[in-house]
Amino acid sequence: MSKGIVISLYDFTGEALKPWAEAGYTCYAFDIQHEGWRVAPERKICGGSIHYRHADLHDQATLNAIQSEFADKPVVFGMAFPVCTDMAVSGAAHFKRKAEANPFFQADAVGHATAVARMFNGMAIPYFIENPVSVLATLWRKPDHRFHPYEYGGYIPDDQIEHPRWPEYITPRDAYPKKTCLWTGGGFKMPTKVAVTVKQGYAKQHLKLGGKSQRTKDIRSATPRGFAIAIYEANRLPNIQEYI
Repeated sequence: MSKGIVISLYDFTGEALKPWAEAGYTCYAFDIQHEGWRVAPERKICGGSIHYRHADLHDQATLNAIQSEFADKPVVFGMAFPVCTDMAVSGAAHFKRKAEANPFFQADAVGHATAVARMFNGMAIPYFIENPVSVLATLWRKPDHRFHPYEYGGYIPDDQIEHPRWPEYITPRDAYPKKTCLWTGGGFKMPTKVAVTVKQGYAKQHLKLGGKSQRTKDIRSATPRGFAIAIYEANRLPNIQEYI
């Protein structure tokens, strides 16, 4: 028995889905880095699970197929983390070079994000689309919400302050700033902030994660644990309704 289905797009790590899976929801993480289809055994907790699915989400046909696949299923929430490489203002120094190679590189990137919004709106579910400070705000629309990871660090339990997967990279209890933007819809509820103190030395995390390897990018883009818990708490189903 499942409490419902949660879909996450452009999601390699599955960190954003963990609170939902642990609470008994069936979760799907779609990303081009996943090989085929698999279920992570360690995520089969309390009746929930995270299914990792390979998907080229830049292809509109893929989004159409996902929407069609789940059209008659109890999807209760959606989230997406579109590739920010061509949109984040932190990479503005490279925009000119990229434009020379493809004058439409940013329009293409923004189009991928707006296509996700159309899909979620078509599914009539609460959702958010996450990106750092980027050209989405000017080429699409202003974000609905902004936050820093430390503003939700208080949701992490006292006995779990160290990151279970990357303690050598991620500051304990997400006690670091990183302005992040959300574009939301479908009745999404922004959670109440429970902030922790940002201490001196947090910048070491940025220095450790400044490389260009895919692993470094994946860790750098992983959803902060406190924020993931807060999103679940604010948007979970109000009743213990289960679906077969």
